[in-house]
Amino acid sequence: MAEQIRTEADWEDIRVFIALARHGSLSGAARALSVNHATVARRMSSLQQTLGETLVERRPNGYVLTAAGDRALAAANDMETAAAALSRGGADQTAKGSVKGLVRISATPGMAQGFLVSRIAKLVSLYAGLDIEIATDVRTVSLERREADIALRFGRPKDGDLIARHAVTFGYGFYGSAEWRRRIKRGAALVMIGFDEASAHIADAQWLARQFPRARVALRTDNQFAQAAAAEAGAGIALLPHFIGRANHALAPCLLDHAPPSRELWLVTRRQDDKEMSIRTVTEFLMRIFADERRLFEA
Repeated sequence: MAEQIRTEADWEDIRVFIALARHGSLSGAARALSVNHATVARRMSSLQQTLGETLVERRPNGYVLTAAGDRALAAANDMETAAAALSRGGADQTAKGSVKGLVRISATPGMAQGFLVSRIAKLVSLYAGLDIEIATDVRTVSLERREADIALRFGRPKDGDLIARHAVTFGYGFYGSAEWRRRIKRGAALVMIGFDEASAHIADAQWLARQFPRARVALRTDNQFAQAAAAEAGAGIALLPHFIGRANHALAPCLLDHAPPSRELWLVTRRQDDKEMSIRTVTEFLMRIFADERRLFEA
């Protein structure tokens, strides 16, 4: 597919285009290539003029590819892979020095704070050229609009040119302080820690509201890591993923006869990025840590 990009196009222009497509902003592309914003803008203008097509459009949330940009990126990725292989002279493509760039991961606040950050820090320490951004949001980000490179989602996506890998099965349980566990055994009225109104659409929040419609909800937040902290402080009982509840040794399992159904977590990437070294490195690392710590998650 490399023939789709005209031979007169400057390779440095193409490198800038690849970086802008992956990072979605002038600042992200400039940081990945160690150049300034003006250089990125100038080389993109040069490439589009050479090809006679508009490859990217500026939107409020960053740059997105046009249809012509999608076609050009596929060819550019092939060229980059070939160039990397030539420059290494057949050397191991997983060499740490070859993994460079910014990779953006989208995850829920609880997943990010309660599991990812401490573990992904180990990966960053291994690769001097690899930068990782973890965006926490309860909404579903768009990989197609390049709001992230890797998304951790509940439910396998049905649309888009995406690759979905099953990461782990989420189990849930109720957790509280040792004192609250004793109170429940004595028949005390339940005091819950729940979700705020903005998070009422989340499956966990809906299940909790159906199961305990009359229970007092003393504290509300959209962050399950924060809910765990509130439970540890004695504010009430929190419904938590096991990976958060089990990791906090100050919390005790409660209401063992009540738990929502398990949920499947999927790791999703763009198909066109499957050969991108930095994204593949992070993807393989995440899949490995989910496999290694599966018992922390499952019911």
